[in-house]
Amino acid sequence: MPYMYVDLATGAHRGAESNPAEIGTLLLEFGTLAKLTGRDELYDKAKRALVAVYERRAATGLVGERIDVETGRWTRTVSHVGGRIDSYLEYLLKCERLFGDAGCGAMYRDSIAAVNRYLADDGPAGLWYGEADMTTGARGASVYGSLQAFLPGVLALGGDLDRARRLQESGYRMWTLHGIEPEELDYARMTVTDPSYELRPEVIESAYVLHRLTGDERYREMGRTFLAGLRQHCRTDAGYTVLKSVVTKEQGDMMYSFFLAETLKYLYLLFAPEALDFDAVTFNTEAHPLRRTW
Repeated sequence: MPYMYVDLATGAHRGAESNPAEIGTLLLEFGTLAKLTGRDELYDKAKRALVAVYERRAATGLVGERIDVETGRWTRTVSHVGGRIDSYLEYLLKCERLFGDAGCGAMYRDSIAAVNRYLADDGPAGLWYGEADMTTGARGASVYGSLQAFLPGVLALGGDLDRARRLQESGYRMWTLHGIEPEELDYARMTVTDPSYELRPEVIESAYVLHRLTGDERYREMGRTFLAGLRQHCRTDAGYTVLKSVVTKEQGDMMYSFFLAETLKYLYLLFAPEALDFDAVTFNTEAHPLRRTW
């Protein structure tokens, strides 16, 4: 498993405490580079890092939030589908989609089964995914947020359209609660626990994927709601900005580059699907389409 920071000139490194997303979200890019250059070691090393995380999962099948890459010891054992874990799950599936790697597909199906067993919270308020202890599976906080909203798209790509549809409805409910989604929500109480909005793309990405796979106009209706919220609450004379609070609608002073590279790209593709052959590309976690040209 790699360190978080490496000096490419000297090899000096730091950051032994990393996380599954940092470690496991390399394979699409390095794998593509390997295929295009014939340097198989680029694929092998990136996959070895991904497998190293998988092999250190608990008996429950879950991974934690932080791990020491030198000792292999988990330093934070809370498990969820949000930041620091999210794209690890995504790349297990997309590795199989892009490269035909059956080993990645098997690891994804094993991992998502554990996620569905211990993290899914299915009740009268709909389907959500919360937190649990990776070792015991004991239920933790009932929080879901903008970063977790990538999961419906991954579930759909993995063939679980039922869960994908129901979880996307929960994400849409999170958005419409205050006219734009908060960074984090306690879904058991339907109260906002982090009121900021960072211009994130995940819920829009999931709407795009679901529309492409099902053809259901419901997801374009969601897209219109997302766009209207962005224009009403985030637009400024100089672009679009984050919100300090989705409750008060107080604006910040920041437009991340991923707003252009991901949020607006997925919105555009939702309404202009002919612009890209969905079946011919696999999007990396930052919405860059990779084509199997080798």
